[in-house]
Amino acid sequence: MDVRRAAERYPGGEPAAGIESRHAFSFGPHYDPDNLRFGALLACNEERLAPGAGFDEHPHSHTEIVTWVVEGELTHRDSTGRETRVRPGDVQRLSSAGGVRHVERNDGAGPLVFVQMWLIPREPGGDPAYEIVRDLADSVPYAVPEAGATLHVRRLVPGEHTAVPHAPYVYVHVVRGEVRLGDEQLGPGDAARLTDERDERDGADLVAVAGAGPAELLLWEMAGG
Repeated sequence: MDVRRAAERYPGGEPAAGIESRHAFSFGPHYDPDNLRFGALLACNEERLAPGAGFDEHPHSHTEIVTWVVEGELTHRDSTGRETRVRPGDVQRLSSAGGVRHVERNDGAGPLVFVQMWLIPREPGGDPAYEIVRDLADSVPYAVPEAGATLHVRRLVPGEHTAVPHAPYVYVHVVRGEVRLGDEQLGPGDAARLTDERDERDGADLVAVAGAGPAELLLWEMAGG
């Protein structure tokens, strides 16, 4: 288990324009050859946009882009003609495939906070696709088969436990609150990267997550890297 703290994230964005970013992986000018990806995950970016701020139209290709809104409302537009408002509890996925352009903005009156995660598809190319799931429940996993990955959302109350999925790669991101993961205490923005966390003697999970207070987690279960 490799724990990465919120304070270790690479700063980015353009604060003067109302954009503050914190990157968990090597990104832009913060090149780190030892931190390029984990499993299928290329990026886990915490984004904060002031009212009226946003990312102007820009291209993506060969990437599965999954967005989780924490606070506020995200306006999404892309070159396929879609325009959507994404709210807390919604999961948005843009499959950029062979190429797509999109815009993401805060058109609301209050701050916007979201987590955006990029995954590598197993096969490049194809046609862009878009999906949004409203109010994703804790008990409903969100599959991204193109990347061999599944997202689990967990909202915990104090003392509540949840099992860490069994997979070659598991990425745990704390959205809010405090949790206990194995012997580690994790807070907002902290993350843990786990590999093969299962006791092969009896199939029992070696690691579980416990809420130290009200908490929200994103867990990626990934088949390979």
